[in-house]
Amino acid sequence: MSLTIESPSNTPPIRRPEESPASDVAARAWRSRLYLPACAIAVAALGLIAVGWATHWGGASLTSSMTGLRIVVIGPATLMILAVLLVAERVWPAQDRPLFARGHRQDVLYTILNMTLTVPFIAVLSLSFADVVRARLPWLTFPRIGALPHGLVIAAIFIAMDGCNWLAHLANHRVQVLWRFHELHHSQEDMTVLTVFRTHPFVHFVYLIALLPGIVLLANGALPTALLVVYAGWVALAHSNIRLGFGPLGRIFVSPNYHRIHHRLEGRQDVNLGFALSIWDQLFRTAIFPTAQTVGLATGLKGRPLVVEHGTPRPRHLRVFLLQLIAPFRPMSENQSPLPTWTASSHDGEL
Repeated sequence: MSLTIESPSNTPPIRRPEESPASDVAARAWRSRLYLPACAIAVAALGLIAVGWATHWGGASLTSSMTGLRIVVIGPATLMILAVLLVAERVWPAQDRPLFARGHRQDVLYTILNMTLTVPFIAVLSLSFADVVRARLPWLTFPRIGALPHGLVIAAIFIAMDGCNWLAHLANHRVQVLWRFHELHHSQEDMTVLTVFRTHPFVHFVYLIALLPGIVLLANGALPTALLVVYAGWVALAHSNIRLGFGPLGRIFVSPNYHRIHHRLEGRQDVNLGFALSIWDQLFRTAIFPTAQTVGLATGLKGRPLVVEHGTPRPRHLRVFLLQLIAPFRPMSENQSPLPTWTASSHDGEL
């Protein structure tokens, strides 16, 4: 006599690993090769551009937009500002560096990338975003108010735009997928004014929110190109290797000494997030003001979780350049923390 035990009919069969559906195996294979949230950011950005293309940018002129952006980023006035700052870096350096340091040569590649491909990418991305906002959220746009002084409107747009940039910058340090794009900017160990161009093209997706103040108040005024050039020059100044603070004015404006703390190798980097104005850091308690000890701080990413030009005996600039651009889409290594973590130190100052 034999005893047979039958499993209940409602009990699902035990599936061996080798019997997993092909879709599960394929999904695991993709996850082992790609960091899918970063891919989603890229798809969202390209999808937004596709929408703008389909609607002909809402009637806006792509040529005019691209020309205006080129004037701001690489126009004659901007190039003159960069040239002056490059000379000033040799005269008053915060940290002594060779004239053609590895990091400087690497930043030249990113400058070329910005001049050739990133500027058109930002132009179409911005036009698409503005078109979608106006079409889907028309209630955000204020009608023309004749009583508003033009100068007051420009000041309001400028301040609000800088605040939005601060908010996007904070998100880059607090949201994992955004940090994967932003860490490239922090990988620079030879700070220079050209470090302002050391950015991943897709990092600009989150900074689209800085366009909202201009969209909201467009009927009442727009930022003149000259002011945008000054703003871009100020941001470049903040990244320069110049020993320069602003004294009491540092409580309002971002100086190179102030912003260098944001790029420091040791200690928290989610501080001093302001672009042109330091008031946002003070409002949200992320401000650390420079001292004599912080002026020449070493910069970069602790542990070098990202491939950098300093990591090998030979710099291999082009290879590193390509690896840095694809890095956000690759899965994190086992020894890489999900987000940078810091412990309080004597360098952190008052927050």
